[in-house]
Amino acid sequence: MTDLAETDVVTVRRIVVPETADAGDAGVFLEMVRIANAVCLEDAGHDYLHEEPDEMLGFWQDQTDWTQLGFAAVRGEQVLGAVKLMISNEEDASTVEFDLMVDPPHRGRGLEELLLAEVEREARERGLATIQTWTLHRPDAAGPRLQPSTGWGAIPADDAQTRFQLASGFTLEQVERNSVFDLTGDFALVERMLAEAVAVAVAGDEYRSIQWTSPTPPEYVDGFAYALSRMSTDVPAGGLVIDEQHWDAARVERRDARLKAQGLTVSVAAVLHVPTGRVAAYNELVIGEDRSGATQQYGTLVVKEHRGHRLGTIVKCANLLRWRDLVPESPRVSTFNAEENRHMLDINETIGFVPASYAGAWKKVLEL
Repeated sequence: MTDLAETDVVTVRRIVVPETADAGDAGVFLEMVRIANAVCLEDAGHDYLHEEPDEMLGFWQDQTDWTQLGFAAVRGEQVLGAVKLMISNEEDASTVEFDLMVDPPHRGRGLEELLLAEVEREARERGLATIQTWTLHRPDAAGPRLQPSTGWGAIPADDAQTRFQLASGFTLEQVERNSVFDLTGDFALVERMLAEAVAVAVAGDEYRSIQWTSPTPPEYVDGFAYALSRMSTDVPAGGLVIDEQHWDAARVERRDARLKAQGLTVSVAAVLHVPTGRVAAYNELVIGEDRSGATQQYGTLVVKEHRGHRLGTIVKCANLLRWRDLVPESPRVSTFNAEENRHMLDINETIGFVPASYAGAWKKVLEL
């Protein structure tokens, strides 16, 4: 239901991708970043997911592997909300991923419907039937709960976000847990877990622990490309549609260049499968130029055929210990895991990660 007053002239405009964050045409882009951070703070109840304009801009400026575009709902010169879309450039891509963000003071006034209509229009024009998005929720929300199709985890059933998604024809397909680890505490347990796991997994010649700070060393580029390609096939997806991603050395190098353009420091702890030269497991920790903020964990993966050797424990613990020395200013690590990914959550919980918020993953299939 909409309640935009007839006197409110709200228009939707395509968001310009500026050359720099301080360019003359960067105003709407900067407002999108501001609103994104305000929405995360409002919905999650913390600022651990905060993103700086240069971080988002550096990602948008590289359109080689992903098409990224956005639309803003504007009244006069005031940006009330925005939606950003990400579409894989793989030939067989079938989905549109989007984040719909209305500035909290303006929620529930019809802007959500206005922006969602742009997503659906764009998807239909591109012949992509599946659109998917995520909502954030506080861990202490009271009231009835809604479970996804996986049966794992739940989010509030009667908050405004959930009601909007259901009314708009979306189904809840997965719940992810956002967990945080205190980097200012005692690391004795992390050190012990790493030593025990290495004694089991790396005692022979099959596996070898490796570490680097982005960019990826040339000798590991091909092996890391293989592991990154498996991220789109080996992680729990619930009822979501995940477009398979194909990686080679050139794509890894493009990614490294993009991460640098975003101003990000990236630490990778990995386990190399020596007989094949491929990366069998990896963990990435990332932070922007403000090193006093929360660290983000990007990818963590143990390739399916290498599971059961405690490689997940190795890469997580090794990177936390490396990060303590590399970025001692950061107070915490923030990460997301599917609720059905009990093995990885067990590792996190043992290390000391605690829930900070939850994310609902939503899907809608359009009639083209």
